Amino acid sequence: MKKTILQAFILLSMAAGIYLLISRVDWMKLFRVEKMTDALEQKLGDVVWAGMEEQAIEEGKEYDRVDSLVTAICKSNGFERKKIKLHIMGDSEVNAFALPDRHMVVHTGLINAVHNNDELSGVLAHEIAHMELSHVMKKLLKQMGYTLLISITTGEAGGGAIKELLGMLSSTAYDRKLEKDADIKAIEYLKKAGISPNGFADFLYRLGEKDGSLGSLSWISTHPDSKERAKYIRDEAGQ
Repeated sequence: MKKTILQAFILLSMAAGIYLLISRVDWMKLFRVEKMTDALEQKLGDVVWAGMEEQAIEEGKEYDRVDSLVTAICKSNGFERKKIKLHIMGDSEVNAFALPDRHMVVHTGLINAVHNNDELSGVLAHEIAHMELSHVMKKLLKQMGYTLLISITTGEAGGGAIKELLGMLSSTAYDRKLEKDADIKAIEYLKKAGISPNGFADFLYRLGEKDGSLGSLSWISTHPDSKERAKYIRDEAGQ
């Protein structure tokens, strides 16, 4: 009997403690901050893309190929395809990256470097994971700060800050944890879409070899330890 009373007392104490902790959270403030961050991300996406859109290829076989793969991944994972703003850039760099507000930039150099659609789907799934996990804004807020990002959207920071932001997203690595999180999520997305993650691992391994035939390897500079990543992707995928 005493044991039962003691257990009940402990449970009530824990419940009271949890309630006290939750009651101290300013939920309205938390929601306001999240809403402000979403608005900031949308404005940043508009500003950054405005300086790049003239170079974009919005139709043609390269665009159709990437679009079909992105659509397949989104459909299988319950994502709204129309929220991803896909852009193909006519550039020899082997590169792809995500901008604020779900802009995805894929260079034709990357499209030409992959050996098959499984490899390309792996890269696309990785970039979609960065978007879904909010890595783009986490990185920008950490490295540039809220105030500077706001000043970019208002035009007060000047063109130099926009170039710095773009350079940060297109040629600077996310930290190791964020990259691994995106890799693991990409495996999940690929499996749900019926695509073997083995292709993604193959592509990463080839990047790790720094094959000269691949051209300008921008993606290797932003995604280091490619051989190591290829191994844990295979392990995680059960390949």
